[in-house]
Amino acid sequence: MRLIILITLLTLSFSSFAAVYRWVDENGKVHYSDEPQSNASEMELNKNTQNTISINPPKLLNNNSNQTNSNINYSVAILSPSEEATIRSNTGTIKVSASISPRLPQGAFYTLLLNGQIKVQPQASSMFTLSNVDRGEHTIVVNVVTQNGKVLASSSPRTIFLHRASL
Repeated sequence: MRLIILITLLTLSFSSFAAVYRWVDENGKVHYSDEPQSNASEMELNKNTQNTISINPPKLLNNNSNQTNSNINYSVAILSPSEEATIRSNTGTIKVSASISPRLPQGAFYTLLLNGQIKVQPQASSMFTLSNVDRGEHTIVVNVVTQNGKVLASSSPRTIFLHRASL
């Protein structure tokens, strides 16, 4: 039984060394095949035609990378609205934009606090839109937090005034 399997495997391996033929048809299109054609020429294949992929070994992350982020002093600033700005919006919409210096670290997000309460869930964008805010005086703060909720940086509180028409 082993002899039959060995002969079959050898026969299959010898048949895998088939020649490759190249020919050009009457339209000028180039064709390749393992079967000879009338105007085909046999091609010699170089051993370097095989594709190889090299995979770099993964870089190990050490626990010092989190300590590096905590040693950096991040600075968050609210770009708009300005301090003590009066916003007139009958729908109660307030648009807030902020910036961070240096760049937002990987795995960190922005949050917006209105009057000390988180009004916008953590997000990667520094642009916020608050809707249906009551009229009056409000304090806004933008925080940069890590995924586990640790505050990396916080903007200084900014006081704004919202004017809305009342019924």
